[in-house]
Amino acid sequence: MFDGVIVIGGGLAGCECALQLADRGIRVRLYEMRPLVSSPAHHSDHLAELVCSNSFKSTRYDSAAGMLKRELRAMGSVLMDCADRAAVPAGGALAVDRGLFSRYVEEAIASRSNIEVIRQEVTAIPEGRVVIAAGPLCSPSLSEAVLGLVGGESLSFYDAAAPIVDAATLDMDVLFSQSRYEEQGSGDYLNAPLSREEYDAFIDGLVGAERVILKDFERRDLFQACQPAEEVARTGKDAIRFGAMKPVGLIDPRTGKRPWAAVQLRAENAEHTAYNLVGFQTNLTFGEQKRVFRMIPGLENAEFFRYGVMHRNTFVDAPHVLDRSFAVPGTTVRLAGQITGTEGYTEAVASGLLAALNTFADMRGLDHVSLPDTSVFGALVSYATDPSCVDYQPMHVNFGIIPPLEDGKRRSKRDRYTAYADRGGRDLQAYIASRVDLFGLDAR
Repeated sequence: MFDGVIVIGGGLAGCECALQLADRGIRVRLYEMRPLVSSPAHHSDHLAELVCSNSFKSTRYDSAAGMLKRELRAMGSVLMDCADRAAVPAGGALAVDRGLFSRYVEEAIASRSNIEVIRQEVTAIPEGRVVIAAGPLCSPSLSEAVLGLVGGESLSFYDAAAPIVDAATLDMDVLFSQSRYEEQGSGDYLNAPLSREEYDAFIDGLVGAERVILKDFERRDLFQACQPAEEVARTGKDAIRFGAMKPVGLIDPRTGKRPWAAVQLRAENAEHTAYNLVGFQTNLTFGEQKRVFRMIPGLENAEFFRYGVMHRNTFVDAPHVLDRSFAVPGTTVRLAGQITGTEGYTEAVASGLLAALNTFADMRGLDHVSLPDTSVFGALVSYATDPSCVDYQPMHVNFGIIPPLEDGKRRSKRDRYTAYADRGGRDLQAYIASRVDLFGLDAR
């Protein structure tokens, strides 16, 4: 039996887990089934491939997403360093060049001599210490093995990704560069402005287009942060105009006025040769995507590097089948990543780091990680492992799962969020300082 740790899955959670263990002197076998076996969402055989958006979300100090990034950096996340180095302009968000990000992660993996990467499908759970970070699209045989191990109910939801277009085929006489509320020409986004008539025609085309998965979805079927644009539009004529297409803070330089609606495009790479249609994850057929999205002014001749896709994700009922360390009780197996219901890129990195720290603690006879609930990372762990939770659903970090402030002061929302961030940062730093056995130089 292998005397180190077997990590199954070369995505964000698996790679972070492998690197954290290796940096603490643990031998790791990292299994990745691609390119021998692919999935409906992947487009390459690279480690840490970003299969949906290229954005790790907000970097704002007073946002939950920004707070989690700071916490991961404080805990020594390797993948957050890779993301920072692969960053492309995206306003107040951390977006990355996908190819560069994967390359940095693969270089980090290759630089650790105690990590062995094995390109092979795992169909049964191995003996020994194992971290399963195979993602929500792990192979059917492994998925069945996981469900058999946890003895819980298999849950699922539908997730979607947005299309990516060739920058050289966009009409820059129509599109303009501006982030909301910034000066024209200074923003990190391209904007396609629509008049009321153009918007109405586009929405009619979007709602009436042919879908790949031919069903009318109920809200519980869809992960709310990644609803297909046509499903949003189906809820009301102006629904998407108050969401992904909101024109607030934008001025069309051709008219000097705010457009009726606008589609924003975010750079996919450092060279700005490819752009993502922000908020336009979709379930439309490829032919319909070309027809409907070319109705957007400035995209009439757009060529698609990648069409949007929709796929079914599976996750376990974590609060009732995992302990607070994300281990399956009574076993030496842990789960990490989206299969636990911690939804999102940064959240996946976080769960991989947590799995590594707790597995290392087991191997050295140390206490498990017990993050303060006032940190957004700790709050996410508490949410995902709270046995009183009913109807468990995937969750991004958010301030709704953080304990309220205790001083009783009345604050504006912005001041309250800043206070959450201040308190969480202090508490996490104090916890890290108290656990030199996990975070000190001797632990590495």
